[in-house]
Amino acid sequence: MNNKKILAVFGGSFNPPLNSHFSLAQQIVNEYDNIEKVIFVPVNSKYEKQDLLPNKHRYNMLKLVCDKNDKFILSDIEIKQDRQLYTLETLELLQEQYPEYELCFTIGTDNLKSFPTWNNPEELSKKFKILVIERDEDNIEAILDENVFLKEHRNSFIKLKKNIRSNISSSFVRDKLKRGKSIRYLTPDEIYYYIKENKLYNN
Repeated sequence: MNNKKILAVFGGSFNPPLNSHFSLAQQIVNEYDNIEKVIFVPVNSKYEKQDLLPNKHRYNMLKLVCDKNDKFILSDIEIKQDRQLYTLETLELLQEQYPEYELCFTIGTDNLKSFPTWNNPEELSKKFKILVIERDEDNIEAILDENVFLKEHRNSFIKLKKNIRSNISSSFVRDKLKRGKSIRYLTPDEIYYYIKENKLYNN
């Protein structure tokens, strides 16, 4: 990474947001001096994903935590649109909002594998750096070597430091909620009580 200040863009369904989401974002800021903040970008509810809560609830849950951390920014750039934006569109709009920063998009190795099938991956990898987090037993170098496109554009992908790993699973938490189990300590307390008060996920 160069010396220009960077905003790391963290997109996702956040359905619901977990302690591990916020811990990961804080680790990224801690480990890289030139990454100034992390922008959380929840996907639009028009995104085709099973059991996706309405925009307002996922936004509100993120806001409860982001408002208390000056290193976190919450963006409604996707949820205010009439359709789900492509990643390139989202990043271009965010770049207009934050012209003084370099933007990097954060993905896990699970998404790295499918990256060549995304909308306009060449333009995306040319305009923006991609921060990659190893998931489970994945090896970033092996994934890059196994795909022609990824191999050709490997300089666009930055492997996050070895001590930053993530095994985020909102589906695991949703399953617990549906079975009437407690998710205390898997989400921040503010989100835990928000879910209970609004009776989300059949809770």
